[in-house]
Amino acid sequence: MAQYYKFDKERSSRKPGVTPLKEAIEQMLSAYKLNTSFNETYLTAHWDKIMGHTIASRTTKVYVKDRTLFLQIESAPLRDELVRAKHKIIELINREMKTNLVDEVVFI
Repeated sequence: MAQYYKFDKERSSRKPGVTPLKEAIEQMLSAYKLNTSFNETYLTAHWDKIMGHTIASRTTKVYVKDRTLFLQIESAPLRDELVRAKHKIIELINREMKTNLVDEVVFI
């Protein structure tokens, strides 16, 4: 015999003392002071999305240490162009991350 699920709208609404999962994760990260580490990891994992496929495909290493972004770029002309656009890269990353994560960019 098959049982059917009946949606109960009154019981499904959010209760006043319940915290959404996103807020709970943010509270946990701030309580354990892991916001910076999480943002640094997010930046390296989503480098393709933030900077675009062309730049990401020519980037071999990306990591953040002490508010400094370290990049290893294979293409010399692209590296030269990005050196000139350091301020723009910093602005773009900080705007995307919604925090002041990077102060300096160093090309390896």
